[in-house]
Amino acid sequence: MTPLLSRGAGSPGGRVRVGGVEVDAVTEDEVLRRVAVALEEGRGGRIVTPNVDICRAAATDPALRELVCSADLVVADGMPLVWAARLLGTPLPARVTGADLIWSLSGLAARHGRTVYLLGGGPEDVARRAADALTGRHPGLRVCGVHAPPRHFDATPEGAARVRERVVAARPGFVFAGLGFPRQDRLVADLRADLPQTWFLGCGAAIAFAAGTLGRAPEWMRRAGLEWAYRLGSEPGRLARRYLVHDLPFAARLLAGCLLARALRRPGG
Repeated sequence: MTPLLSRGAGSPGGRVRVGGVEVDAVTEDEVLRRVAVALEEGRGGRIVTPNVDICRAAATDPALRELVCSADLVVADGMPLVWAARLLGTPLPARVTGADLIWSLSGLAARHGRTVYLLGGGPEDVARRAADALTGRHPGLRVCGVHAPPRHFDATPEGAARVRERVVAARPGFVFAGLGFPRQDRLVADLRADLPQTWFLGCGAAIAFAAGTLGRAPEWMRRAGLEWAYRLGSEPGRLARRYLVHDLPFAARLLAGCLLARALRRPGG
């Protein structure tokens, strides 16, 4: 099993190993610059935004870990990952969330004349409302498609193929996939071969946030690492077990391990 933490200075390419995955040490602006350069060169890519829940899954499943780490950009969506990296002496410059990237990448798409496709996010009217919000903020942005697949669309090869065919037919410049990890990321990995010039963002609840059907935590709660508590209060039935039984203990172990590693590095430790 891959360790939850690493004392190294990060892997080649500016990545830091934390929480069982390797994360790019970049700000949101640096993500946009990298994507813009790739667009100019005709290259697409895949962005994964791991939080505690994704890291917990990846820490014990090599296939999921590879799914995350093989992405072109891996950015820390969860504050505990930022804290852990700081404790290890390999700090990440900032938290970079899918909920923020869906807006900033839409602005980039508008400036470069690229289209956007919204996949998932709940009922199809949610994705349509998100599309209206994104185009309202970024004049000139073109949304070439929205689609909310059935919940278990990927239970059969035929169901997954129908979703892929719709996306490929739209030839989007960007795809925002809000289907939840790992479903959205597996689908995106499959689509990369068909759309090599497209940029994909696995963004979880970001489409619902953009639509306004799901509220984001206040800014102070996000900075304090308490966005999970706000979401738990908003969706207790769906999130209580995930957050309280699985994610909080994982985050506690991760941070405790980082504190121990830091103490052992001290002279006389």
